[in-house]
Amino acid sequence: MENVKKIMAELENRVEEHIHFAVSSLQNMPEQQLLQPAPGGGWSIAQCIAHLNSYGLYYIPLLEKGMTGSSAEAGYYKSSWLGNYFTKMMEPGSGKTKMKAFKNHIPAADADAHAVIAEFLAQQERLLGCLRKAQGTNLNRLRIPVSIASWLRMNAGDVLRFLIAHNERHIQQARRNC
Repeated sequence: MENVKKIMAELENRVEEHIHFAVSSLQNMPEQQLLQPAPGGGWSIAQCIAHLNSYGLYYIPLLEKGMTGSSAEAGYYKSSWLGNYFTKMMEPGSGKTKMKAFKNHIPAADADAHAVIAEFLAQQERLLGCLRKAQGTNLNRLRIPVSIASWLRMNAGDVLRFLIAHNERHIQQARRNC
């Protein structure tokens, strides 16, 4: 069993950093700059964030629903080999391979950039709520279907780690476009 409070605190810190970046760097940036494609032909800042929003729209409600009504038991979490694999694959430091986004997670090039940033901030606040609730939840008991293969399920702790590592990966991509 891993130290749930420590892991959730580390994840919470990463989410707080993502919120700080969005507020301090993106929120008041001109829409034209947010929609400017990357110099090498990659996604714009708004597309990076919209891509994250598509994952948040899927995972955050499932996490919230699963954690609602969970008893006030001591938090429990043990990562699985699958969760470790997916998280490591997403971590910017170790997951250096470029990946192609799945069809339902490809962002539009002409989105309302400021609405995309506002949605991201709202989702990150909800994600913080999930992380705080996770400390009193058996995260291994809550199984969440993976967005790209609903027959495959990961425990909630692995989903939180994967989701936040994925966010970090694309936040770094957005930073490179600033």
